[in-house]
Amino acid sequence: MKKAPPKEITERIKKLRDTINKHRYNYHVLDKEDISAEALDSLKYELAQIEEEYPELITSDSPSQRVAGEPLKSFKKAPHKIEQWSFNDAFSPDDIHDFDERVKRMLKTKYGKNINPTYTCELKIDGLKVVLEYKKGVLDVAATRGDGKIGEDVTANIRTIESIPLRLSRDIDVIVEGEVWIGKKQFDAINASRKKNGEDVFANPRNMSAGTIRQLDPRIVAERKLSNFTYDLAKTSEDMPKDQMEELVYLQKLGFWVNDNFKHCKNIDETISYWKKWQHKKDKQDYLIDGVVIKVNKKEYQDALGYTGKAPRFAIAFKFPAEQVTTVLEDIVFQVGRTGVVTPVAVLRPVLVAGSTVSRATLHNEDEIKRLDVRIGDTVILQKAGDVIPDIVKVVTEMRTSKEKPFVFPQYIAECGGDGRIERVNGQAAYKCVSKDSDAQNRRKLYHFTSKKVFNIDGLGPKVIDQLVDAGLVNTPVDIFRLKKGDIDGLPRFAEKSINNLIDAITNARTVTLARFVASLSIPQVGEETAILLAETLGDIKTIRTKKATDFESIEGIGPIVAMELEKWFNQEIHAKLVDDLLNFVEIEKTQKKKGGGVLAGKTVVVTGTLPTLSREKAHELVREHGGSVSSSVSKNTSYVLAGENAGSKLEKAQDLDVSVIDEKAFFKLLTN
Repeated sequence: MKKAPPKEITERIKKLRDTINKHRYNYHVLDKEDISAEALDSLKYELAQIEEEYPELITSDSPSQRVAGEPLKSFKKAPHKIEQWSFNDAFSPDDIHDFDERVKRMLKTKYGKNINPTYTCELKIDGLKVVLEYKKGVLDVAATRGDGKIGEDVTANIRTIESIPLRLSRDIDVIVEGEVWIGKKQFDAINASRKKNGEDVFANPRNMSAGTIRQLDPRIVAERKLSNFTYDLAKTSEDMPKDQMEELVYLQKLGFWVNDNFKHCKNIDETISYWKKWQHKKDKQDYLIDGVVIKVNKKEYQDALGYTGKAPRFAIAFKFPAEQVTTVLEDIVFQVGRTGVVTPVAVLRPVLVAGSTVSRATLHNEDEIKRLDVRIGDTVILQKAGDVIPDIVKVVTEMRTSKEKPFVFPQYIAECGGDGRIERVNGQAAYKCVSKDSDAQNRRKLYHFTSKKVFNIDGLGPKVIDQLVDAGLVNTPVDIFRLKKGDIDGLPRFAEKSINNLIDAITNARTVTLARFVASLSIPQVGEETAILLAETLGDIKTIRTKKATDFESIEGIGPIVAMELEKWFNQEIHAKLVDDLLNFVEIEKTQKKKGGGVLAGKTVVVTGTLPTLSREKAHELVREHGGSVSSSVSKNTSYVLAGENAGSKLEKAQDLDVSVIDEKAFFKLLTN
């Protein structure tokens, strides 16, 4: 009798399922990306491995047994006639050998004898999947994958891609699948043109192609000259090909562009050799390749193997490793944030990775340092994918010489001020300065206080603040409003005109909105949007100061952690004095409480670039007047990006994340609907 799975396994599998379900829902339904797709893939891979070892733990609601997600609603919905699947991933030759053994085991069960299948290898193009339906040989509907059952109708955009035939060589009905991509040369040409025109450049071809298909204007799509490889025949009104190799040739004869680097492999070892070869060849191609798709060649065997809840059993995606390099960790230093959180930072021997030179990487916290067992002097593996912050993924212990120094998290950090003590936050991995008056922390608070999104004091940037702090003229935000011309006169680089300009800027900043005032206080967990929520809901600083955590938590959009921080902050005497002192110098404008409803209720809008008639502040005001929220950064839960000229990186990120991009004209139309 087989033993029951260990308790730690059942607990781990539950945690994995809960975590995967949470992040899959955030990503596919809420358009919110809290962790990277690669990190989520890693969690799913671990779950699949445990379920394979303990099949009795597999449940019908496990993330491994279903295809999750819902399509975005910016385009017309397009139900798929053939359900779309995603591939399971493999990351090593051992994974591929396991795949081969599973295939052979299942085929033996099905046919009652040993079968040695052959395989077809195809390059896995890193772009955007599209499903194309032809009726009587003419392109009828093109759709994105969506949730596998319903995608988005992007036919108008797909028609602009010349490598996709509008009419096939025969008048038949077919449904095919392919990958949209943009060539590296074309990508470079577009970036060169944008740079010449003073525009921000795009990050990489993959993100550009995915974002381009989401453009509402097909003319923009046509200008970017996308390409497409077709790789799968889902349905045909003729006889289906009998094997994968025959299918690829069939698609070519119909007029589709099929990547011609596919190969028929006699056994699984040949597929691994193919994968190894293309690891070295992939960068020489004009398109991005992130792995190899391995499929059982014979269609009869494919049908016998069938599908799991989310993927075909007859195929697997053999992914290439993320770009990694080795370097030496020379030191560990600390960075103190304005709320006092202390972050360890690895100082690295400079190294080129993913196209940029990296000399620092965050080590996150004490637990991460212990997990890695990283020591000063260690040779480490550094990973960086695209624009993602570089990460130390492993220590090369074989390179140790016994001279490496184990790192012990200190009890004192000079940057914390006072006695320099730090302490670990209860229930968290983070450390914070015990002293609330650390020099580094205080300077960052002053930088924030004078910044554009808060008091917006022109000419009072970080360098000037440092100069004033070093001269003993400014220590608190209140000191800024106490400055007089005579205080500044005589300081280096301050002439009479610059002194007058600074004093005038400080004077002009004495009237401020309630939201900006609250945001200026550097309350932990409270940013611009939370400050706006407080201002619009409670109306004045006197009311805000008297509320309890339960009152704050009753405001939609404010959770228990933020609510507790608000009550705690306003109840401290030192903070009460700061607010009182500021109110002696600052006048807070009367705030209109937010009305419910509006066409943008529940929507989040990011404004970027120069709009034809609206200032950014006016655009923000209109968003809020119509029930929406404004964000300064683009994420998966952004509803719209309102973009003007020279929109830059925010527009690019919106395209990367498939967020709807609108111009000022479309914005006004949206408000009048």
